[in-house]
Amino acid sequence: MGLIKDIYSVTFYEKFGQAVADVHPAFDKQKFIEAIYEGDFTQKEWKDRMKHTTVVLHQFMPENFHEAVLLIDKIIENLKKNKFTEGNLAFIFFADYIETYGLDDFKTSVKAFVSITQFISCEFAVRPFVLKYKQEMIDEMTKWSLHENHHVRRLSSEGSRPRLPWAMAIPFLKKDPASILPILENLKNDPSEYVRRSVANNLNDIAKDNPEVVLEIAGKWYGISPETDGIIKHGCRTLLKQGHPEILSHYGLESTNIELSDFEIRTPIVKIGDHLQFQFHLNNKNEEAKTVRLEYAVHYKKSKGHLAKKVFKISEKTYQPNQLIKVDRNQSFKIITTRVFHTGVHELSIIINGTESETLEFELTE
Repeated sequence: MGLIKDIYSVTFYEKFGQAVADVHPAFDKQKFIEAIYEGDFTQKEWKDRMKHTTVVLHQFMPENFHEAVLLIDKIIENLKKNKFTEGNLAFIFFADYIETYGLDDFKTSVKAFVSITQFISCEFAVRPFVLKYKQEMIDEMTKWSLHENHHVRRLSSEGSRPRLPWAMAIPFLKKDPASILPILENLKNDPSEYVRRSVANNLNDIAKDNPEVVLEIAGKWYGISPETDGIIKHGCRTLLKQGHPEILSHYGLESTNIELSDFEIRTPIVKIGDHLQFQFHLNNKNEEAKTVRLEYAVHYKKSKGHLAKKVFKISEKTYQPNQLIKVDRNQSFKIITTRVFHTGVHELSIIINGTESETLEFELTE
């Protein structure tokens, strides 16, 4: 598998340049490609290559932003006509173009987002507009939530997330998400799973700062439809991992008479690159069937010596009265880009319907 930055290749720019030239006779494809590869292009990573493409393309576009947007629409139509990888991540520079050069032209930019997001998502590009225009932008996104195209509807939810990963946060929405609740309300029964998942992700963002808001929504939406119940469950995943009492009660997840026994770490010393192995027994000692959300927490040692907990889900299912099961699990300590491991004593616990067991220790070594 190639590197993500290599989606920007000579072949890509040749094909893209021709697509532009087809609708913009003044466009000099050869000079465009030469400008792309000037300097240290080969040393640039993916995001820098994308941003560089935006800047170089701007040099060959009409100076007037409105005219440039009209041309982008024509280019996209030509790309679609020639079936040149619709939705391909490489074309995210179209959204970046609007973010970079259109922030002071609100009216033109919001129209451009509606058009462009139907080809490549604009969820990152809209966020500076939310920060700058606040309620005016939220009002536009509320209109988008009623759009006939599911990509536009999703943009209204995904772009307004208070904590969208890999993007700038929206502090005023983290503080008070009330202005975006009408967007989520409009989308709670959306026919597209793609859109409903975005609604759930938005709710999960809100829950991190305003759990009471999400709990209220869960109470209002519960039972409307299986799809809406799914949104709530996925949107409450952080609260469930935190063992939030109200959301656990909402789902009937009680730990009374759910017995944990024989909890054992089979590999008390683990080398970085290997797996932690552990096991335990679980017994439902209630006289009726019980739903059990079963998780475990690894308390990772951090660089300053403190421990930081991360929760991993095992299962959520119904256990019959006196049903006894044995659980064996492995937790990987293979080196990955998203986590740095530190040697020393770590801890492990089991979580049953939000109630955490006592921890057991294990040592991570090189």
